[in-house]
Amino acid sequence: MTDHAVTVTSVTTQYATQVAQDLELNAKEQERIGAELSALQAQLVVLQDDQSVLHRIHQTLDSWPASAPSTPEPSTSLPQQASGKNTTARRAPSKTAAKAPSAKKTTAQAKKDKTQAAEPKAATASAQPTLIALIRTHLDQQKEPRSAAEVTSALAGAHPQRTIKSTVVRTTLENLVAKSQAHRSKQGASVLYTSSAVQATTHKAPAPALPKTEQDSNKREKAGAVSS
Repeated sequence: MTDHAVTVTSVTTQYATQVAQDLELNAKEQERIGAELSALQAQLVVLQDDQSVLHRIHQTLDSWPASAPSTPEPSTSLPQQASGKNTTARRAPSKTAAKAPSAKKTTAQAKKDKTQAAEPKAATASAQPTLIALIRTHLDQQKEPRSAAEVTSALAGAHPQRTIKSTVVRTTLENLVAKSQAHRSKQGASVLYTSSAVQATTHKAPAPALPKTEQDSNKREKAGAVSS
């Protein structure tokens, strides 16, 4: 009787120990699974949020018009686009090269037109005599001295297309005097100018010849004086 009781007590103790261990393991496993469940729950929430975002994007894409361009595939479209850019880059110099001669031609034509337009003006300016030449010619044609105002008035009347100022004429006359190409004289308060050529001709003019009757009379007087 006593041995049987000890055996039952020993078995009961073993079972109690085993149950206690199982309970501990069960509690740890529940704790582990609970932790994993919490992590999975968090992942589930993230996946649900992503699903909502993807649904909205899909709805937005469905609402776009059918003619809207689709997004090109990276694997095939990118080389094609690069090839297209290279083709455009290769063709661009040809257009520039084609336009460059035209621009040069236009510039050259504009310069040629300006040159042709300036040539008549230059020819007209070169065909007109200088002021100093006009003054010298005018003085050479005058037999009497002339003042600067008289020379200015005469030249302005002979050349109405030119602007002739008395101050410029007076300065030119003084320059001619300094170069011995004109002669200056005074009559009262007036300053008169004569061409050097005319002045030289006037000084070198021979004395007028006496009439023949006067020459004969002079000869007779000289002959009478010698005989006496």
